[in-house]
Amino acid sequence: MNYLSTRGHPDRKRFCEILLEGLAPDGGLYLPEHYPQVDTAALARWRELPYAELAFEILSLYIDDIPPADLKAICAKTYTAEVFGSDEIVPLRELEDGVYLEALSNGPTLAFKDMAMQLLGNLFEYELARRGAELNILGATSGDTGSAAEYAMRGKKGVRVFMTSPDGRMSPFQQAQMFSLQDQNIHNIAISGVFDDCQDIVKAVSNDLGFKRKYRIGTVNSINWARLLAQVVYYFAGYFQATASNDKPVSFTVPSGNFGNVCAGHVARMMGLPIQTLVVATNENDVLDEFFRTGIYRVRAAADTHETSSPSMDISKASNFERFVFDLVGRDAGKLRSLFVDELGRHGRFDLSADPAFRQAAERFGFKSSRSTHADRLATIRDTDKRFATLVDPHTADGLKAAREHLAPGVPMVVLETALPIKFAATLVEALGHEPARPARFEGIEALPKRVVKLPADAEAVKAYIAQNCD
Repeated sequence: MNYLSTRGHPDRKRFCEILLEGLAPDGGLYLPEHYPQVDTAALARWRELPYAELAFEILSLYIDDIPPADLKAICAKTYTAEVFGSDEIVPLRELEDGVYLEALSNGPTLAFKDMAMQLLGNLFEYELARRGAELNILGATSGDTGSAAEYAMRGKKGVRVFMTSPDGRMSPFQQAQMFSLQDQNIHNIAISGVFDDCQDIVKAVSNDLGFKRKYRIGTVNSINWARLLAQVVYYFAGYFQATASNDKPVSFTVPSGNFGNVCAGHVARMMGLPIQTLVVATNENDVLDEFFRTGIYRVRAAADTHETSSPSMDISKASNFERFVFDLVGRDAGKLRSLFVDELGRHGRFDLSADPAFRQAAERFGFKSSRSTHADRLATIRDTDKRFATLVDPHTADGLKAAREHLAPGVPMVVLETALPIKFAATLVEALGHEPARPARFEGIEALPKRVVKLPADAEAVKAYIAQNCD
């Protein structure tokens, strides 16, 4: 399997090359040259597999430069009941008639990001050891990516993590999860700005090819294909749990800010998984909802990015959206560059409303969308607690609201749970009057000593900090 850049760079690379690289040299994102097709016989064969074995089967379709026995061992090491709390790894349960919750948040940091990050940590360690090399990971987080990456990489040989986050814009629990880590290979950088500033810094550093090569810069954000690939697995696992046979379609609703989680669903659907609809659930930062309603993709400035009660989705530049648009425009790299480099780069927007391709977003690719507000989240949290004795975090509440707006008779709707409620305790207290349960291992985490530096929203300042801490 070879990988190409969405922006048309002529090089083709193997999986382990792009695993350590992040962005392509032309600033594009890597995608496989084609999506492997999964037929009904394969689905039947996979239906009864344990999660780790299912992961191996799917990853094997995209990874042919790691020996199969080694890849199988990495999957078995990653997806265990000890790490994720159950044999199912991502247990599914019916919340109400036709609406299901897929639990993705039972890993080490209580967020769905663990599903991919735990695998990524093991893949990095394996490949770096094989090469006798080191890697400096530069990331950006609006909350959950950072802690998931740091918990997955802490103590890993040959790996340092430099994680940027928007200063003061994460929940206290999220901050404490990251900043309380004292491991010497973990560096937290609080940026004066919003998440999009952090993401811009990561891209600017990655696009400085001289610096990137000198300091061996890699990424763990969902611009890294390996991370998105790991997320494809739980769509198959959710489908198998929601159905009794492979002739029944299922829909998924995905709380989404950076478009990585739902892009994995798009990949699963392109492979042949019977997904009818992919519902993109946004908060007040509704860039994606606006596109799927109107065909206009319009990024917001930092001043126009709302600080909301579902903060992990406070994003106005959805990095992974480029991967989907590449497929949407027929994998035409020239047209993709025109949209993302020329129009978006110069004018902050592009308009596909009159393009026949835009209609395919729903007709061919199955995308729909919805938007939630703070009042919607509170109402959904209260309703879910009252009717089903179930607590959900604010992002999952956004998902539930969207799911109910797009139900189709006879088609199960699976809502991807994104985090455990304790990560956003203040909103749960506002909705219900009490804090959600806290796992014992996180008692008192907010009071622990913190290890973090504050820097301006400036790529040069971040590069200087990286260079200083790599000597």
